[in-house]
Parts: sequence; structure tokens; C-alpha cells
Amino acid sequence: MTTSNSEYTLALEKIEAVIRRWLPENPGASWLEGIFSLPGDSVQSSLVNSLSLPGRDLVNRGGKRWRPLLMYLTAMCAGGEAAAEAALGLTPLVEFPHNASLIHDDIEDNSDERRGKPAVHLIYGNDTAINSGAFFYFLPLACIEASDFPVSQKLRIYQSWGLYMRRLHLGQAMDIAWHRNFLSLPSPEEYERMCRLKTGCLAGLAARLGFYCTASGDDALAEELGEGAEKLGVGFQILDDVKNLSGGIAGKKRGDDVVEGKKSLPVLLYLRRCPEKRDFAAACFAAARAGGAASPEVGEFIRALEEAGVIEEARQKGLGLIEESRNCFSGLKFAQKDLLIGLIDLIS
Repeated sequence: MTTSNSEYTLALEKIEAVIRRWLPENPGASWLEGIFSLPGDSVQSSLVNSLSLPGRDLVNRGGKRWRPLLMYLTAMCAGGEAAAEAALGLTPLVEFPHNASLIHDDIEDNSDERRGKPAVHLIYGNDTAINSGAFFYFLPLACIEASDFPVSQKLRIYQSWGLYMRRLHLGQAMDIAWHRNFLSLPSPEEYERMCRLKTGCLAGLAARLGFYCTASGDDALAEELGEGAEKLGVGFQILDDVKNLSGGIAGKKRGDDVVEGKKSLPVLLYLRRCPEKRDFAAACFAAARAGGAASPEVGEFIRALEEAGVIEEARQKGLGLIEESRNCFSGLKFAQKDLLIGLIDLIS
């Protein structure tokens, strides 16, 4: 079986329609009643809009939407079209928290740009951005309540969502602790664990939720799918780290990670390979924080990483994890597993 891009395009169009339904441009009385169980005239519409607008702004800027697509395709592979359509209504459970984490991440890192525009908190203020970001973690729970799943299935979805939201925040706590203090250097293994929690968990959640929409009780298969998806998420995170230091990521400046003090995998590999360069690295990070991505020290540090070969080493690590994910999906006994394998090619 071969998979055409049109199949993914159609699925993405369906996902966008769900997102728009839960994020209307002008939230009115019916939205207020549906989300908050409050009378439609009990809160000024401008106040309601201030809650949803910052997150909606970020969502509307784009994004690959590969996590909700992964969720939809997992349900399709494991349970057919009926399961996929059921999963479609739950896709905000992975897309909205992803965007919420970006809003909070940009505040914590003092970032000034996201997806080619000013970071959300620079437009709406820290207080409104924090509140809207937090709201976007919880808003998609309304999707579960609005679904037709049996109570036992809803409970399973709720429990999985809660576990992975806790893991997501633990991963962020690890990242914050490490980038605030340059002397705190995690091992590459600890870094990968952090990535699994902070980044991989949403991919793992997407695959698990897609499978749970089939009402199957095969927990071992759910874990296999989740593990393969988590490796995919970590692999892409590492490749993003590499891109930030090499060509730059769309919507962000090259070397932003150095400015933010991020101890990405190339940096950790460099400091392990060249421990005598620790003071040099610390000085470059300090200069970057003070002067921004245009600081000459940013370019100097990136050249040092390139010469040490650690950027390429990290790239190979990321590619290796993505290949492990591909092998996991290839080994599934699903008739339509090519949908999942093709997704990896589509977003690589």
C-alpha cells in the first residue's frame, strides 16, 4: 500500500476545522456556556476574548500539526475510519497543550520571537499570556466531555492526559533548572530523558490517545505505539537543536538557544569532549545573553561546536531515534501502517 500526500492534506483540513470550532474568532454566548457552563451574558465578551486570543493568535500562526495528525492516523490504523473520526474530536488534547507550552516556554526563556512574529507575551503582556497559556492546557478537556465515548473510555483518556501533562511539566522543570545555572551540566542521557518528558511525551500521548479511541484493551500495544512516538518526538527535538545552531529554525533566530542558555545536546557533547573549554563556553553564553543572537560570541561558539564535530554527532543521534520510530511502526501488524511510516517522511 502506498500513501499519497492528499490523504494527509485531507486529514489536516479536518483537524484545522476542529481547532477552529473550539477557537472561534469571536467567542460568543454559546461558547461561554459550552466551555464554562455560565450564562452567555454573565461575562463581557471582551474579557472572554482576552482569555482565548493570545493562544488563538499563536495557533493561527501555523505549526506542523503533526501531533494531532499522528493521533488521527494511529486511530485510523488501529481501528479504521470510525475510530479515526472519533479521535478527530480529541485532537486538541495534544495540539492546545503544545501551544500552551510554547507560550510559557517563551516567557521562561525571555524569547522575543515565535513563528516569525513577536512572542505572545510581548504582544499581550506576561500576565495575560501566562493565564491564556494555562487555559490552553485545560480547554481541550471540554472535547472529552463533548464526545460520545462511554464513561469508562473517557476515564482512560482523562487519566492518560493527566499523567502526560504532569510529565510535560516535570521535563520543563528539568530544562529550567539546567539553563538557569551554567555550572549545572546534565549528561547526554539526562538530556534525552528531559526531552522524552518535555517533548516526546506529547507525541507519545497522541499515539496512545489515538489507540484508546479504538476501545481496545491491549495495553501492551498502546505502550509500543507510545514508545515509538516518543522516540519520534525526541528525535525531532534533537534535530531542532541542531538546526538552531546550523541553519536556524523558521520563526526563530539562529543561535537563540545560546542566548537562552539552553544546554542542547551539541553543547553537552562539546563540554564532555572538551572539558577545558568550559570557561570559554560560559563566557560565550554570558555574552549572548547580554547582547542577543547578533553577538559575535554566538557565531564563535557555533564554529567551535562545528569544528569539534558535535553538531553532526547530535544530528546523527536525532536521525537514529527517528529511524527507531520508523522500525517500530514498520513492525506493527496494521493493514494501514504505511500511514504512520509515511508521516515520518512527511515531517522529516
